[in-house]
Amino acid sequence: MSDDTIVLTGEHVRLEPLSRAHVPGLVAAAAEDPALYQWTVLPVDADGMPRYVDTALRWREEGTALPFATVRRADGRVIGSTRFFLIERWEWPAGHPNARRTSPDACEIGYTWLAASAIRTAANTEAKVLMLDHAFERWRVHRVCFHTDMRNERSRNALTRLGAVFEGTLRAHRLGVDLIPRDSARFSIVAAEWPAVRQRLTRGRADPLGLARR
Repeated sequence: MSDDTIVLTGEHVRLEPLSRAHVPGLVAAAAEDPALYQWTVLPVDADGMPRYVDTALRWREEGTALPFATVRRADGRVIGSTRFFLIERWEWPAGHPNARRTSPDACEIGYTWLAASAIRTAANTEAKVLMLDHAFERWRVHRVCFHTDMRNERSRNALTRLGAVFEGTLRAHRLGVDLIPRDSARFSIVAAEWPAVRQRLTRGRADPLGLARR
């Protein structure tokens, strides 16, 4: 099975390849409480969501992202979205054992959001476990990184509780939701840290990490 068709399934959620068919469900999920997405560039209308999805699909075709729709298993409802992106494949020297790698060497997890009704449930923590497990156990990446708006204190605190290490601030790093170049807080988890992070995550219940508004 190729990565762009992979489905990641847990007890509570299923992460399935994002498609245009998910647009109505995404619109309904975002509309529950648009005020939640203060720091997230997320269209909440039926006109903007198709463009949002099409951008993600274009990145998938280019091999730089792997976007998912987050689906609640209990009722099959779309409750949000997330993605791997900035997928890196390093140039290993010829003859090095890693030169034969076909999987990514590093990636970022982001563009993660959930409907208001899914916040403070097991959905987000389980989705993080599924994605990190795929990155570290299947791809064998060396690093997974995260970026969040420096103004988003809730997200920064949540990433710290997750076990991700704060690496510093990237100034004027990305376009903010207010159309001003934002400073980003950069966090990462490296392969050696993953076993302890996984243990911490799988002990959690009902999204104790507070990542639902990432």
